[in-house]
Amino acid sequence: MSGVGEGVDVQGVVAVRCADSAGVGVRLVDRAGPEAGAVRFAVEVSASGLAARLDGVVGWVGATDGLAGFLAGLADDFRGWEGERDWRTPDRDLTVRAVFRSGGHVGLTWVLRPWRTAQRGWEASVTTWLEGGEQLAALAADVGEFVDRG
Repeated sequence: MSGVGEGVDVQGVVAVRCADSAGVGVRLVDRAGPEAGAVRFAVEVSASGLAARLDGVVGWVGATDGLAGFLAGLADDFRGWEGERDWRTPDRDLTVRAVFRSGGHVGLTWVLRPWRTAQRGWEASVTTWLEGGEQLAALAADVGEFVDRG
């Protein structure tokens, strides 16, 4: 698949590569749990000269309003939409923004913002572009499998 990962690999990693720039990517890694219906994992973003990691992202098993549900909703709207849509964790440490461009492509901007309230907090973001239909639906399914697997 061009521009998106190969599913949840044997190490339990979801990888997303940008269709426009192969050096830009996002990985969901180090899943732990479930405990009390929640899993924890890390999000890694990378690009030329950039490598950042956000630990402790919480996903809820079976949740329809989580990241997988957000991505599935975008895939359902493969004909496009106006403006920007976004999803974020309750603590706002991870935000995913989505825009649609002509040709049926969706840009997902992954924003990592740990320690938002700390004086020396930081923020890192990358944008991955992928096809808005099958690739986005596959990514949503991969993220759902990553969060929900036992």
